[in-house]
Amino acid sequence: MLWFEDVQVGDEAPVRVHVLTRTDLVAYAGASGDFNPMHHDEVKAVAAGQPSVFGHGMFSMGLLGAALTDYVGAGAVRRFQVRFAKQTWPGEELRTSVVVRGTRSEEDDHLVDLDVRLHNAAGEVKVVGQATAAVPVRP
Repeated sequence: MLWFEDVQVGDEAPVRVHVLTRTDLVAYAGASGDFNPMHHDEVKAVAAGQPSVFGHGMFSMGLLGAALTDYVGAGAVRRFQVRFAKQTWPGEELRTSVVVRGTRSEEDDHLVDLDVRLHNAAGEVKVVGQATAAVPVRP
């Protein structure tokens, strides 16, 4: 459990690592209803000028969101906003980064502001954003 009193600027959540597979792309398409052929049809993706099929942006955001909620707790996220910076590719090892940017109290809420990123093993940023979570104080 994350307690407000224990949070310091610069603290980092544990890194989550996921190797993106073509099965992930098909499973996500089925779950989300996003059947854009760029995510599952190699022939159409290449014909459109892509080197291959690529990952759904919202799948990448979901990986980052899972790391965020693992750190601050389920139901604690008040704001989660991202920008998709680069495509993700099958076979890439994706890594999360969740870093405390600041803490503050507003009325009865104790808030932690976070910088969030998803990058590949080479450090290329795929998703970048910010989040705010309300975390409890020690009883």
